[in-house]
Order: sequence, then C-alpha cells, then structure tokens
Amino acid sequence: MSFLSETTLTQNFVTTMDNDDYDALPVDWPMSTHMLAGAAAGIMEHATMYPVDCIKTQMQSIRSVYYSGLRDAFVTISQREGARRLLRGMSAMVIGAGPAHAMYFACYEKTKHTLTLKINGRKWKNSSIANGLAGAVSTFFHDVVMNPADVIKQRMQMYGSTHTTCRSCLVHTYQTEGIRAFYRSFPTQFLMNVPFQTVHFVVYELTQEYVNPTRTYLPLSHIFSGATAGGAAAFVTNPLDVCRTLLNTQESQQDTKVRGLRQAIVMVYRTDGLRTFFRGVTARMFYQMPSTAISWSVYEAFKHLLYNKTSKSKNEPAEKNYTTYTPPAWTPACSGSILPPPNK
Repeated sequence: MSFLSETTLTQNFVTTMDNDDYDALPVDWPMSTHMLAGAAAGIMEHATMYPVDCIKTQMQSIRSVYYSGLRDAFVTISQREGARRLLRGMSAMVIGAGPAHAMYFACYEKTKHTLTLKINGRKWKNSSIANGLAGAVSTFFHDVVMNPADVIKQRMQMYGSTHTTCRSCLVHTYQTEGIRAFYRSFPTQFLMNVPFQTVHFVVYELTQEYVNPTRTYLPLSHIFSGATAGGAAAFVTNPLDVCRTLLNTQESQQDTKVRGLRQAIVMVYRTDGLRTFFRGVTARMFYQMPSTAISWSVYEAFKHLLYNKTSKSKNEPAEKNYTTYTPPAWTPACSGSILPPPNK
C-alpha cells in the first residue's frame, strides 16, 4: 500500500463524514433553515413557560408585594388578580420571540462552526472557546429584536398594571417616554445575556459531549443538556436580571427615576442588601431549565426532520453511524491498489 493511496482513502472518508454527519448540518444548509427551526423553538419555548415568566417578573420587582416563594407567588397572584393574569402580555413575547430566535440560532450555528474550523481544524470537534464566543455574538442580534418585546410584556406582567392590551402598552409607552424607553435596559440586558449565553452554550455542548458523544439525534440528550445549561446560566446571571426588571418596569410618573445599570444596582442593594439580587432565582431557574430544554429539543427536531426529508429526496440513508466503521481489507501489496471507500 502506498502512502498516497492511504491519504486518499482518509480524505474520502473525512469528506463523507462532513457531508452526511447530522451534526455537520449547520455548515451545509442555508441560513433560512436555521432561522425557521430557531423561530419555532423560540415561540414554543416562551409560549409554554410564559406563566412562570410572569411569576418570575413579579418576584423580582422591588416595588411589588414580596413573595415567600414560587408557590406563594402563584397562589397569591391567582387569587388576587385571577389565573388569566399569568398570560397577560404573551402576544408581545410570541411576536418578538420568532424573529429574535431565528437570528439567534442562525448566527450561533454559523459563528460556532466558523470559529471551530479556525481553532480545531475540524468542524465536528467541540471547542468551548468557539461555543462561548458564538453565544456572545448571537446575543447582540437576539437582544436588538427582543428588548422592546421584553419591555411590553414585563409592564403587562407587573402587579397593578393598568395596560389592558399589548398594543395599548406599546402606544402609551411610546407617547409618554419615547423610543428610548424600549431600549433603556438594553445595555443591562446585553451585559446579562452575554455571560448567560456563553455559559448556556458552553455547558450545553459539554453536556452533549458527555451524554451524546456521537452527536446523533437523541431527543432525551437534547432535553437533558438544555435543562442543565439553562439552570446553570440562570443562576449565574440572576442579579443582572433583577436590575433589568427594575429598568424595564419603571414608569415615567415615578418620583425616583433609575437610569442605567449602576443606579439600578444601587437601588436593588438598598432594598434588602445582597439577598435582593437573588430574588426570584428559584422561579428563574424553574423557568429557564424547561425553557432551554424545550428550545433545544424543538430546534434539533426541526433540523432532524429537515435533514431526513432531504436525505430521502436524494435516495440516501438519513443517518450513518461511523463510530463502528472499519476500513476495508487491503488487496495484496503487490497490486498497489485499495478497495473504494464506502458509498456516499
């Protein structure tokens, strides 16, 4: 066997893995595919967990009634304002989550694989540095779209809110406070989401390496990895989320106007010391763990279905397992030839 022949077989085998490996899908498919899967994941995630998000917002607010825990908040809000109160503002979140998550996942996949190639030279080899940087970059595009929706939905969620619809809240906020009101918390939200998404994606990919090293489509692995990543990221960034809630929910007629993250930190600390920064942390983790589990499972399911559909249209097997592949036997050395690589 010649060295050139061996090199040719290796290159053909790697090329086959590149083209057919399920996890390599993000590199080979157009941006629209990931945007569609991402939009579906975002809408499903936020719509399913919206009542818990409403409870979290009220628990984090330093100007609302203090709740002793998640159960107390749920019972009190339901008895005081009715169970339907937990769904107010959902339409704003659903409208914002679609385009925000479309850009979020598409940007993450493209950036992750580009950086992984530069760092490792192999796009299917995991790189925590590439995953973290990709998460930070995708956060900007997500927050630009999502921040106005967050302002509207959090004002609708607050105790005693006088806004009856998302549209009336949008119009009233714009007329009384201007366009700046929708981006007052953007620096805080971005500063919070960069570490959140960095931790989120790094933990998700590392967990996948442990529970799903072959990176095939395994729904339970995506659910478990998403929940683990969401819980870790939620706990780490809860103090900034409390500050963001304060900036988003203050009204123009309030005597004490908080401007910027620095003033928000001071105001939160003066309320009840350091423990104030972890108000609603249980609710936030309870919200984020199933949210990220739903988001990743829906996103990976869309990728899997689209991949299978295209594979069948090409009359190719949907998935191939290369972990058990053994090279074909060589012909006698005197011939100097090898068997062809596996069919593509």
